[in-house]
Amino acid sequence: MSSHAIEHDYHLVKPSPWPLVGSISAFLLTFGGVIWMKGLFGIPAGTPWVAVIGALGVIFTMVGWWSDVLREGREGDHTPVVQLAMRYGMILFIASEVMFFVGWFWMFFEGALFHQARLAAGVVQGFETWPPAGVEAFDPWHLPLVNTMILLLSGTTVTWAHHALQHNDRNGAKIGLLLTVLLGMSFTMFQVIEYSEAGFHFAGNLYGATFFMATGFHGAHVIIGTIFLAVCLIRLMRGGFTPTKHFGLEAAAWYWHFVDVVWLFLFTFIYVIFG
Repeated sequence: MSSHAIEHDYHLVKPSPWPLVGSISAFLLTFGGVIWMKGLFGIPAGTPWVAVIGALGVIFTMVGWWSDVLREGREGDHTPVVQLAMRYGMILFIASEVMFFVGWFWMFFEGALFHQARLAAGVVQGFETWPPAGVEAFDPWHLPLVNTMILLLSGTTVTWAHHALQHNDRNGAKIGLLLTVLLGMSFTMFQVIEYSEAGFHFAGNLYGATFFMATGFHGAHVIIGTIFLAVCLIRLMRGGFTPTKHFGLEAAAWYWHFVDVVWLFLFTFIYVIFG
């Protein structure tokens, strides 16, 4: 046996530029956002080019890095041990996303449940009622209910796609993924319509700020999940994935189910109970 033969199941990655490029791009995106909104280092507010460069760099890093991961999988570097580690990584990533939304829910519940205590403490004078006076909240049984039905249906179609692929029904998997992508796009379209009809704004009241932060970030996650699933559909149509090796699709399905569950909490508490 050669002294250079691999005697373990772990994948030691080759030197890659993506961590450095991604870090620089994230730095530019963060400070570019501050410059765009507030101005910094003598650059006036309203200057978007630093943030745009950072955003393009982040997208470039994502495409390049994930392309390398796909290439490594095709070359056989994703052994069972590596696949298990990737699953753990995806689970931890979703757990971090859960805590991300816990922060937004916490902020909303602070206003919805403890507005009288804050009013008594004299901290904020806009807490007499929730929603505050003059704010007309959405009727949960119109567009929010439609979007709830859309996401629940999309959860079944992505499960269908995953189940079909496991049984080597590639056509069924393609149809299920296509329907899920279309449903995700429909959700985003209806949310844009909903926001255009809002009777309140992000600025000027606490209800609007907490509402748009929670539902807006969820909407961003829907867009990300839709792109994730669309990439899986393209890979499937190009011959990728097998019944025994399809972690990319599995991870996308996990992420989509996470998006579904978060929306159920948003709909229940923000639209129905405290709306």
